[in-house]
Amino acid sequence: MDQQSRSTVFSGGFGNPQFAAAHAFRAAMNAMARPGQIQEISGAKPPEGVSVAAGSLLLTLCDPETGVYLAPDVDSEALRGWLAFHTSAPVVDAEQADFALGGWQHLQPLNRFRRGTAEYPDRSATLIVEMHSLDVPNAVLSGPGIKEMARMQVPELAALQANAASFPLGLDFFFTSASQITALPRSTRVIAEA
Repeated sequence: MDQQSRSTVFSGGFGNPQFAAAHAFRAAMNAMARPGQIQEISGAKPPEGVSVAAGSLLLTLCDPETGVYLAPDVDSEALRGWLAFHTSAPVVDAEQADFALGGWQHLQPLNRFRRGTAEYPDRSATLIVEMHSLDVPNAVLSGPGIKEMARMQVPELAALQANAASFPLGLDFFFTSASQITALPRSTRVIAEA
């Protein structure tokens, strides 16, 4: 690991950990409680190739007990070191992951991630999907946390519809871009924008 990679590993955490972690946790929970609504989340400075939003989620949600899968498009020695230093979360294979990070295509196939069981539907993975932007809605959402309907940008309609159809099993999703996040819990129904 070169000197620049070493400095990236040890820096980039929350400047004021208590305040930043509380703010990031609130943004993450608001996003999950209000599917489709974009929230601002910041504080982390992850290694190159990972958004501020995704890095802030990792610092907030991961700990030594949560396995993280890094898709090939984001996996790097610098990110592994940064994650280990700031969270102690182990990097694991997709099948064991509590959280997964990467671009949509690089996280495929989705069926390798844990979807919960009838007895323990909560034992499933949450995917953090890096996107170029979140501001071009192509889907309409309905379900818990949505008064009438919401709109959001999704990377693939059919896969997310199939995921919702398997509720209470399934995956939960955060979508990240720059310092923004939005979420799509498995309980949310997704249809194409008219």
